[in-house]
Amino acid sequence: MSDQIKSTSVFQFSKENRLQWEPTQNKHVILYPEGMVELNTTSAEILKLCDGKHSLNEIVSELEKKFSATGIRSEITDFLSVAIEKNWVSLKT
Repeated sequence: MSDQIKSTSVFQFSKENRLQWEPTQNKHVILYPEGMVELNTTSAEILKLCDGKHSLNEIVSELEKKFSATGIRSEITDFLSVAIEKNWVSLKT
């Protein structure tokens, strides 16, 4: 799937799922009809930017600033590939 993701690809979080902060677990989670997925901080920050407006380039740029990091494009792309496969996000056309 990562070969289909381009620098200008825009991502949309699934309307069938819900991304929310879960205070009892002190982390963000994805709620879906069959259950829940706990997210680490980085995954949650990536998914928050999957709003149908941010491209891969913009997501990488924002997270590099937020985490004072460079060279994270491949990790973000790999995560987004998994998120697409799990139907958490889709490529917006």
